[in-house]
Amino acid sequence: MATTPDSLGAQPGTDDLLPTRRSLLSRLKDWRDDASWQEFFDTYWRLIYNVARKAGLSPLEAEEVVQDTVLSVAKAMRSFRYDRQRGSFKGWLLQLTGWRITNHFNRRTARGGQGMAALPPDASAPDDTTPAPTFAVAPELEGLWEAEWEENLLHAALQRVRAQVNPKQFQIFDLYVLKQKPAREVRQFLGVSTTEVYLAKHRVGRLIRKEAARLRERLI
Repeated sequence: MATTPDSLGAQPGTDDLLPTRRSLLSRLKDWRDDASWQEFFDTYWRLIYNVARKAGLSPLEAEEVVQDTVLSVAKAMRSFRYDRQRGSFKGWLLQLTGWRITNHFNRRTARGGQGMAALPPDASAPDDTTPAPTFAVAPELEGLWEAEWEENLLHAALQRVRAQVNPKQFQIFDLYVLKQKPAREVRQFLGVSTTEVYLAKHRVGRLIRKEAARLRERLI
């Protein structure tokens, strides 16, 4: 099993946060399939870690949330049954993550520290092996999850497009759109025309939106 990202040392690959494929979930049933588990970890650790940090946990606590959440997924995979009508894998993973984050805040409260709102009396850990509502995730945490999911999905789309287009065009897009440099500065630095700057912005931006839409369609 992969280790947690020590001090954010791990770097995301081009497939970060791609919507989980059924084929990957099927392969995860085999604990010995190290390559598939590494793919899963590389895809989701940053999502889980960033949400935990933005929720207010420390770096160490966020790493523990990553570790505990991935372990929960591993325990559930052998008997995991995917049923889209009962909920998405994305939502199930949020429940597992939300439960772990809430646990950390409840421990703080027990120690007299700052915590989150208490769990409802009938709340139970989301350990069901089928995605289904078992744990009421706080709206604030759900909002963090959605924003982080979208950010990472766009990052994945951008990296895929980067590998497809002319390097010079992507460099123009990177400077003008991502780094928000003035068109005049981009022209002078790269020795290109105003038309090339605007064309790169339009073409690369369109490809990124198209790729992001394609990835959303694969969401399960």
